[in-house]
Amino acid sequence: MMKWICLFAMFADVLANAAPIVFQSSTRQTALLELYTSEGCSSCPPAEAWLSKLKTASGLWSEFVPVAFHVDYWNNLGWRDKLSSEQFSDRQRSYARAWSAENIYTPEFVLNGKEWHNWFGFHGAPSGPPTRAGALRVNSTDGRHWQAHFVPAEHGMADYEVTAAVLVSELGSDVTAGENSGRHLNHDFAALSLISRPLTNQTNGFQGAFVIDADPKGIAGRLALAVWVTRSGRLEPLQAAGGSLPQRAKMTLSSNQPTQK
Repeated sequence: MMKWICLFAMFADVLANAAPIVFQSSTRQTALLELYTSEGCSSCPPAEAWLSKLKTASGLWSEFVPVAFHVDYWNNLGWRDKLSSEQFSDRQRSYARAWSAENIYTPEFVLNGKEWHNWFGFHGAPSGPPTRAGALRVNSTDGRHWQAHFVPAEHGMADYEVTAAVLVSELGSDVTAGENSGRHLNHDFAALSLISRPLTNQTNGFQGAFVIDADPKGIAGRLALAVWVTRSGRLEPLQAAGGSLPQRAKMTLSSNQPTQK
């Protein structure tokens, strides 16, 4: 328990003393790449390994923003994924309803709101068409309280909202049951939290605010923030931005470590 308290205190102290953080897109659309995955699925490790290779891609954060959502519907088949969330499963189901798809599955990639099958053997940075989407800027002075500013490429009567996910990379997990029993799995860009807030129309664009958790799911690791803008009530991203947060502690998940539900 003391180890966890020290890690949480270290994270809070680092964020409190950090310099202002700014993540900003260009006016060209930055792609949002989503992976729906689970530690309980034996087909998922190759997809996560492919996603991990994007850590060294030149277009990371500027051309694409990756997020791995661990779903919870595998949890009753022998292994509970500590990164999983019903919220992430619901998001995948919402996509399926929008596409009139009969089933959801893992691993599943979604690129800019559309199902994407071309990841296997794909080299380079995933991206969509060169669309002018507008500029997204998010900034924080303490690493927890964030301001979002979006100037759309086309002005109209649309309402917008901002969605943010805290991500963890360089996280290891020892799986002792289920389809991946006996395997050590590595995770990158795994979502720890997901929050959406409305943007209000101001004279110089749309603005809003959100707050991220200092210790999401009680997991420490190499943290980052992914942020994207959608039209209100929609899933398809219009613009995305993100980057690393000022924390570098590593952690391995195991069956005897405490977790936060």
